[in-house]
Amino acid sequence: MTPVVPVGSVAHPAHSSPLPSFDLVIFGGSGDLALRKLLPALFHRYRDGQIVDGTRIVGVARDDRSDADYREQVRAALAASMQQDDADNSGGAALAGFLQLLSYQHLDLAGDTGWEEFAQAMRRARRVRVFYLAVAPDLFAQAANRLAAWDLVDADTRVVVEKPIGTDSASADAINDALGRVFAERQIFRIDHYLGKETVQNLTALRFGNALFEPLWRAQHIDHVQITVGETIGVEGRAPYYDRAGALRDMVQNHLLQLLCLVAMEPPTSLDADAIRDEKLKVLRALRPIDAGNAAQLVVRGQYRDGAAEGRAVRGYAEELGRSSRTETFVALKAEVRSWRWAGVPFYLRTGKRLPARVSEIVVTFRPVPHSIFEGVSELAPNRLVLRLQPDESVTMWLMNKVPGPGGLRLRHVPMDLSFAETFGGRQADAYERLLMDVVRGNPMLFMRRDEVEAAWKWIDPIRAAWEVGNDAPKPYTAGTWGPSAAVALIERDGRTWHEDAA
Repeated sequence: MTPVVPVGSVAHPAHSSPLPSFDLVIFGGSGDLALRKLLPALFHRYRDGQIVDGTRIVGVARDDRSDADYREQVRAALAASMQQDDADNSGGAALAGFLQLLSYQHLDLAGDTGWEEFAQAMRRARRVRVFYLAVAPDLFAQAANRLAAWDLVDADTRVVVEKPIGTDSASADAINDALGRVFAERQIFRIDHYLGKETVQNLTALRFGNALFEPLWRAQHIDHVQITVGETIGVEGRAPYYDRAGALRDMVQNHLLQLLCLVAMEPPTSLDADAIRDEKLKVLRALRPIDAGNAAQLVVRGQYRDGAAEGRAVRGYAEELGRSSRTETFVALKAEVRSWRWAGVPFYLRTGKRLPARVSEIVVTFRPVPHSIFEGVSELAPNRLVLRLQPDESVTMWLMNKVPGPGGLRLRHVPMDLSFAETFGGRQADAYERLLMDVVRGNPMLFMRRDEVEAAWKWIDPIRAAWEVGNDAPKPYTAGTWGPSAAVALIERDGRTWHEDAA
């Protein structure tokens, strides 16, 4: 039977073929993540015909409200989050149809309120059932136990958990143990939305789908790799969470280490989920340890002070928080992968808030040519491959090229750009759209396996322990700059500089 395409949707390409109807329950359904990311992603998939009528999307939260009130809240959230061109093309019928998939359930994760009604509603249909835990990690175990107690877990059930998985190895193990007592590992989807970005996936295609790059993807040809995730915003409404986490736990332990793994991993035997995750795990286990003995030389942490960002004056972190704090809002570090492929190649990672630009990118810098034949050219700039994850996903190759015209052989370092928006046209799907549909399909390739989480924490924990032993406060940096001066020194003492074209 051919699935019904929602009214107002556009024709779907082969990779967006409709999925059988399913249930998706969002615990924390009225929270920021649900309203700003998850529900807009689901609406786009409905509008494009991938989610069919008969699917149920249930928002769950502690406050009491009606289905109609929840739909109005979602309607407003969609209007606020949609790009103008998307909003113009969405069509009232598609929006109305999507809202009819939504319902609301008042539930208390710590008590029995609402659970009987919720369980009865969920058992009405035997289908794929996804529970998205968009709640604090300390509630993951309670949610899993409640779902099991009310007999809502079967072979077609999946659970999605957001990072961070714990605050250290011990807490991560406790969370994973609690989830593992209710769900099989194949049913647990530990989501990192960076892995759903088009450019991140394109890294695999560039490396393993082209004869050009893979022979050069090694220490003999690559000088160093930089991975930057910069934000112009401060902590905004996340101050209570962020002050407990900090940049190392919030960004490095998951986002940046996952990107490093994809750059550094060996070719997998196939695109099978475990084949790829096996190779990523090997990278995490091959990272040179950073501990109290070398952290001062290899890691810089900072905290922003008063300054200017996005054209306006902003307060420092302590002022936003309302008290002094030793939590880092910036981290830069030098990592090394101890393998034959990467021996001697440094990986420079940095992330921070209140930086000059919102940018996420991977920069692979190749070694310089061994000998220059160009007289009068003092230095040939090295080739660079720049993979931009945000704000505009693209791949850029920097090459030395002759400047057109007479007057001798003049060279210039110029970019060859592949903009996804210009090359492929149309709207590019958000990472959450792809990841949510992969959960429904049961495809875990873009999600973290438990042993990956464990290996990442095993590498991160000694860094935090070194900070506690050293008792040094984060180095201050002015909001709107690229972090503390020590972060510049970290890379420049190796004779290299940060790639900052985004500024």
